[in-house]
Amino acid sequence: MAGLFSIPLAVVAIAATALLGLYRLLQIGKRDPRMPKGPKTIPILGNLHQVPVTGLFKQFRNWSKEYGPIFTLKFGPSNVVVLCDREAIHQLLDKKGSIYSDRPYGYVGHVLTQGDQVVLSQMDASWRVKRKVIAHNFSPKQLDEKHCQVQEAEATVLMNDLLENPDGFYNHVRRYNASVFNIIVWGHRGATFDSFWAHTVYEVMEKKLPSRPNFSRKWTEAMEPGANPPVDDFKFLRHIPAWIALWKRRALLAENSMTSAWVKARGIVDQRRAKGNVRNSIADTVLDDYEKNGFPMTQHSVNNMLGELVQGGADTTASHLLTLILAFAKHPEVQKKAQKQLDSVCGVDRTPVWADFAELPYINSIIKEGMRWRPAGVTGVPHRTREDDYYKGMFIPKDSTIFVGTWAIHHTDSNYTESKKFNPERYEGFNKLANDYAGSSDWKGRDKHTPSCYVLHDDGTPPEKQNRLTSCSSLHHYGYGAGRRICPGIHAAERNMWRIAAKLLWAFEFAEPLDPVTGQVQPLDDEAYQFGILQSPLPFRVRIKVRSEAHAAVIKAELGGAMECLSRYS
Repeated sequence: MAGLFSIPLAVVAIAATALLGLYRLLQIGKRDPRMPKGPKTIPILGNLHQVPVTGLFKQFRNWSKEYGPIFTLKFGPSNVVVLCDREAIHQLLDKKGSIYSDRPYGYVGHVLTQGDQVVLSQMDASWRVKRKVIAHNFSPKQLDEKHCQVQEAEATVLMNDLLENPDGFYNHVRRYNASVFNIIVWGHRGATFDSFWAHTVYEVMEKKLPSRPNFSRKWTEAMEPGANPPVDDFKFLRHIPAWIALWKRRALLAENSMTSAWVKARGIVDQRRAKGNVRNSIADTVLDDYEKNGFPMTQHSVNNMLGELVQGGADTTASHLLTLILAFAKHPEVQKKAQKQLDSVCGVDRTPVWADFAELPYINSIIKEGMRWRPAGVTGVPHRTREDDYYKGMFIPKDSTIFVGTWAIHHTDSNYTESKKFNPERYEGFNKLANDYAGSSDWKGRDKHTPSCYVLHDDGTPPEKQNRLTSCSSLHHYGYGAGRRICPGIHAAERNMWRIAAKLLWAFEFAEPLDPVTGQVQPLDDEAYQFGILQSPLPFRVRIKVRSEAHAAVIKAELGGAMECLSRYS
């Protein structure tokens, strides 16, 4: 009799175990009801089936409109919280930095960098050592007393390049940024775009170059959210061999490109130093210290730290400056207003310099609006929660991935009236640099304009005769991120962009291109941007014309002194 019952009981036990396993499997991807709302999930995948391969930053805005400015996604078993709300960003990332300042581990990012990149690193001892190097060398004091000479000299070279070959502006701007940061970091100058020190950083990042239109963009493409299988949520996917996994080959190729570039740069510096040629650069300062007191990290880590300074400085700033040139060509009214202010301060006898900052507030407004209108980091770099937390009754579990929906915040009309429009007037009256507002405890008032402001008419009506008002609930942009992980290069970027924008507008007029056959204006597409975690305008054409012979003469006259300053870095 016992034997008759033993078989059914075993079957029942097996069936119960299977059902329990199935139940637990089906719970994967399910949202905790205490968390912020979000799109409907499906078992196992959660919301992964709804994540686009590219363009997630725009989907963030769509979801924020449907589910609220704070919403949750499920990437398999993982929790993702997206913040498209300024108050939440302040209360969580700014005020609770001890909880919200870590980074989630990313397998692809680890493959790309071998775990050696500050922006992706968790808050460990190595990260603190590197962050200290960056913070010191890109502090306002270092920039205004030391690095400013290099920036001014290279800016003069850029003006002369544009004077001689305006059609080559795309690479001129990139050469300028790469050369500035390679001088500051490695002590070497990129005299032409073809030189190692000028184009290599863009090959590392793999932005599509006009001269190499078929270049794949492995680094920025590989790091875009949604571009890879969910290897961090379903770890077994990491074991797929590279020969059948395009995403893994792309990451490995990007890692090889990055490592090779910065090994070569370090080798050039080591050879120079071996000959007794020690220069005023971050690399020389760091190597002097480490060779004397011991290396606190591996050689690969040192190389990547130095290379990352160039990547972060040259690539993103070049993208922002190209965005501004695109905006200038599309909005002649912005040029005219800026030039009126520039002429009153500088006349035609000299180019603007950083000391003119307080007298040229409209240039500062232009910089802010460019970063709001077309931020380079459209989703930012995600944060990770170190412990469970609650916000306004909503549960945010430990190890949640936190995204700041940068582009989504910037392009929501409830945040920015006529958010699609390039309108520097949003920031009039808020004349400090972005870092001054980013640290403000007044999350409502950071960079905020008065309740109403004038908007320039497209028909050329002078501002003083305009009577149309519009709401300008414009707040601080999030182009540099937020909280303790805010971009450490914010001071360098602000000065770089202001300096070049002021000089460009002082010297030149920008216009949309003409059809070579019909002579008609060819409207620029101001949404034609490269996809990836970092975005910049696709190659485009503009007409660039020097404002007068007097302006041209000043540009040429300043070149000799600039080249003398830069000769020590050749």
